[in-house]
Amino acid sequence: MYIKRERYLDKIRPFYEVDLIKVLTGVRRCGKSILLSQIEDEFKENGVADDHIINVNFENVEFEKIRTCEKLNKYVLSKIKDEGRYYIFLDEIQHVRSFEKVLASFRATLNCSIFVTGSNSKLLSGKMATLLVGRCVEFRIMPFSFKEAYDYNILIGRNITPDELIFDYINWGGLPLRFSFTRETDIKTYLEQTYNGIIEKDIVTERSKINKEKFVKVAAYIMANAGKEFSSRNIESFFASNNNESLEKKMIYRYLDKMEKACLIDRVKRFNIVGKQSMAYIEKQYAVDTGFRMLNTNLVNFEDTFFLENIIYNELISRGYEVFTGKTYKGEVDFVVIDGRRKCFIQVAYYLQGQQTIDREFGAFSPISDASPKYVLSLDRFDYSRDGIMHINIVDFLLGKKEISLT
Repeated sequence: MYIKRERYLDKIRPFYEVDLIKVLTGVRRCGKSILLSQIEDEFKENGVADDHIINVNFENVEFEKIRTCEKLNKYVLSKIKDEGRYYIFLDEIQHVRSFEKVLASFRATLNCSIFVTGSNSKLLSGKMATLLVGRCVEFRIMPFSFKEAYDYNILIGRNITPDELIFDYINWGGLPLRFSFTRETDIKTYLEQTYNGIIEKDIVTERSKINKEKFVKVAAYIMANAGKEFSSRNIESFFASNNNESLEKKMIYRYLDKMEKACLIDRVKRFNIVGKQSMAYIEKQYAVDTGFRMLNTNLVNFEDTFFLENIIYNELISRGYEVFTGKTYKGEVDFVVIDGRRKCFIQVAYYLQGQQTIDREFGAFSPISDASPKYVLSLDRFDYSRDGIMHINIVDFLLGKKEISLT
């Protein structure tokens, strides 16, 4: 059983017949292939004949020998029998060498609409960007949002409330297939296999020349500390004291780049609220899925908010916002959320227990003279809104029952 991923379909539909290559990127097992099949189904429902749909999944053994642009070109052309419009779906296109050449050729010579997926956040960089500049539109696909996870659980007949599911979601994230399991040991096994598969297929390849043992250790440290202020010096010190190993700064940043390209993490910049501009250097990383972070920590510490921040960050990104961490002259604000020229500020907390916690979370906005909306998000059901700062329950926000506004 599948839920319809309307958040993404709604964004992609206006481009169905537009002469641009539709590129769907995202971490492995986040649901790109299912989304591609849902797009294909919509074309069929609108009268497109099966023989005018060309579908190639490069992780299917049936297409294992199609690994060059020449072979892909030959295969697709063999399927075209008339001058009618064709719809070409290419899943995990990064397996094809020089794929950007054949995509440019299809677009220039065929009457077609092209959809491709890839498990690489930099799919539209390098040669592809040069050959296809202005000819692509990218859609980033994330694992299930909390609302999608809840809707799916209801669809498969699980009797669970949103307030119960949130803690499961904080722990184990939103990779769609993990909801096929109910026991935590089975969920963990599935996530481990998926995580290790990403490392093997997308990072530690024969051509990458990466030391797997060192990479796994660095990646585990980065995942375990997702949401915390990043320092390559801290990683160097940690490995020197705990593993008796030396790590060069250059290597650490190379590993970060590999994790970002494999869609495992986002590298998030700070926003100088006083200067009203983004700061050039990277400050934090967030995991694309908290399940991967859980694998590398083995527990959720409710003394801090990093897991919860991670979920709010991913939700904001999936809604299409640009997100920064905020820097004031006195401290920081968890998120600066931007949509064009509009923005708002967000603080995240598990629970606002005690006056000291309330004063800290609401007080984070005191240095900000900007009149843009300010929000504190927590799991509390009591409304703590005060002094023009809105308090929103996190579950209600994730379900779309309460919204933020940007001005």
